[in-house]
Amino acid sequence: MLIPVILSGGAGTRLWPLSRELYPKQLLALTGERTMIQQTALRLEGLAAAAPVVVCNEAHRFLVAEQLRQLRMEPQAILLEPVGRNTAPAIALAAHAALGTAAGPEAADPLLLVLPADHVIRDVPAFHRAVHAALGAARQGQLVTFGIVPTAPETGYGYIQRGPASGEVFRIARFVEKPDAARAQDFLRSGEHYWNSGMFLFGARRYLEELERLAPQIARACAAAFAAAKADLDFTRIDKRLFEACPADSIDYAVMEKTSDAVVVPLAAGWSDVGSWDALHEASEPDAHGNVSRGDVICEDSQRCYLYSESRLVAAVGLEDHVVVETKDAVLVAPRNRVQDVKKLVSRLKEGGRYEHSLHREVFRPWGSYDSIENGPRFQVKRLNVKPGAVLSLQLHHHRAEHWIVVSGTARITRGDEVFLLEENQSTYIPIGVRHRIENPGKIPLHIIEVQSGSYLGEDDIVRLEDHYGRKGTTT
Repeated sequence: MLIPVILSGGAGTRLWPLSRELYPKQLLALTGERTMIQQTALRLEGLAAAAPVVVCNEAHRFLVAEQLRQLRMEPQAILLEPVGRNTAPAIALAAHAALGTAAGPEAADPLLLVLPADHVIRDVPAFHRAVHAALGAARQGQLVTFGIVPTAPETGYGYIQRGPASGEVFRIARFVEKPDAARAQDFLRSGEHYWNSGMFLFGARRYLEELERLAPQIARACAAAFAAAKADLDFTRIDKRLFEACPADSIDYAVMEKTSDAVVVPLAAGWSDVGSWDALHEASEPDAHGNVSRGDVICEDSQRCYLYSESRLVAAVGLEDHVVVETKDAVLVAPRNRVQDVKKLVSRLKEGGRYEHSLHREVFRPWGSYDSIENGPRFQVKRLNVKPGAVLSLQLHHHRAEHWIVVSGTARITRGDEVFLLEENQSTYIPIGVRHRIENPGKIPLHIIEVQSGSYLGEDDIVRLEDHYGRKGTTT
C-alpha cells in the first residue's frame, strides 16, 4: 500500500506579502488556478495510491480541509501539529497514522510517499516514473529520497552526491550543505550531484525503526504524543504537552545523513520549491520581455520582472530584474537578486508588533471570510462573506456594538432570544453584551457589511457560547 504524506507546514516568509504566517504559500495559487497543496494532491492521480495523510499547522486546519474538499478528496487523516518541530517529527506522526489505518498484505509496513505541499513539478509523468523506480528499493527496506537533476549552479539548495548504482537507484555517498558559487559550478559539471528535494519514499515502520535507533528522543516523544491524540471533527489533534517535549530536527539531519540505507533516485521533472520571488519567476511562464505579470498590471520598457497585483492597478516603467507585489494592505518592491532578504522585513514586522507578518487584510475562517475595509477611532467596517450552509459562532462582545446590512443573500439572525431572517438591503443592530449569531441558510454566498462601534474592537473581544467548528474561546 502506497500512502502519500503531504507536509503542509511552514510560513513561506520569503514570499511575503502574499504568503503570511496564517495564510502560507502552500495555500496560495502561485503558478496556476489551483493552490500549491491542491496541485500536490492532484499530482497523485495515476499512482494507485491510497488517500493521503496530511500534516499541518493547527491554525491552518480549516483552510487545508476546505481546499482538499474542493477537489472532492477525503484524506485518511489530517494531523494537527500544535507546535512546529520540523520534518522528522512530522513524518513520524504520519507514520503512526498510516500504521493505524493500513490494511491488506502490506499493512505490516505501508510505504509512505512524503511530499511537501509547496513544490512545483511541471512534468508529472516523469515524477510518476521516478516514484515507480523507487518502489522496489523502498520495499526492500531502503530509505529513498528524490534528487533533482540540477539545471544551474544553485547556491540556495543542499546537494546529494550519488554513489554506486543499482539500476535507477543510487547509494548516497554524502549530503552537502548549500555551497558557494564555485562549488555549485563544480557540482553541476560533475554530473554526480543532485539538489536535495525533501521528497521521500520508505516504509512507515522502517522509518520509525531508524528514527528510534538514530534519534530516540524524537521517536519516543512522537509515539507518546500520537498515542494521546484526540479526534476533533475531521482532524486528529496531537497532544500539545507531549509534542512540545519533542526535539526539533529535519529528517535529513535526524535520519537520512546517518542511516546506512539511504538511496537516491534522480528526478528531472521541472521541479521548484518556489522558495523566493525569484524562484517563482523562474517557475512561471514569462512574456517576450521576460516579465511575469499577474493581475491588473501594465508595464512599459521593463524586462525580466515579476509584477503582481491583487487589488489595484500596478504600473511599471523602465524596471529590470525587479519584483513588485501589491496586496490589499502592503506593497513589496525589491531587486530579484535581493529577494532572499524579504525574510528580514518579515522579522522587523514581527518585532514591531504589526499584524502584516501573520494576517492578510482579508481573514479566512471556517465559515467564510471577513475583509476589514475601513477603520478609525471607535469604529471599523468589515465585509463578511458567509458560505452556503455556514454558521458563525453564537457569541457576544463586552466592548462593541454591531450593525449588519445584508448586501446579497439571506441571513438567519439570532439576537438575544429572537431568531429572524434578513433579506437584501435589510439591516439590524446588535447592542453590547447581547448574544448573537449569523447563519446562511441559502445556497448562494451571503454578503454582509458589518459596522462595529465601541471602545475596543479587537478580535479577542469575542466570547463564544456555541461553535460548530470546535473553536470555543478562540478566534481561529
